Amino acid sequence: MKNKELDSIDLKILNILQNDARISIKELAAQVYLSSPAVSARIEQLEKAQYIKKYQAVIDPIKMGFHIKAFVNLKVEPIQKKDFYPYIEQCPNVIECNCVTGDYSMLLEVRFPSTHELDAFIGDLQQFGQTKTLIVFSTSVEHRGIGLAVEDKTS
Repeated sequence: MKNKELDSIDLKILNILQNDARISIKELAAQVYLSSPAVSARIEQLEKAQYIKKYQAVIDPIKMGFHIKAFVNLKVEPIQKKDFYPYIEQCPNVIECNCVTGDYSMLLEVRFPSTHELDAFIGDLQQFGQTKTLIVFSTSVEHRGIGLAVEDKTS
């Protein structure tokens, strides 16, 4: 499956796995109308081709004590990126770090137990440049999978 186009069954498998990666092969096979060995082979190929990068559990951060979710914009000069990237990779409270366009060069999503800890993190982060922080009050749409369009040929 090297750079081959995905067919509608591959897309259905990916959609189902994005919603429930723990689904049994037997149940998945029934939903896509293939045998279990055929579905297993397709999943293996999707993994080898890196369409499926990993499987992970989604843990409730609030129940784990991480009540503060924030987005931090950071201005990092290009010359600082060689020091910034290893630093930010080692920060366990950084959920995601993106290099972006606009006034700020980095956009970080972070989780902390308190604003005090967030403030200390931002203080450390400012060694790389100016920051702007947005604390999240609520989230109407959580992280979710990509909605992959699947042709329905049964109609």
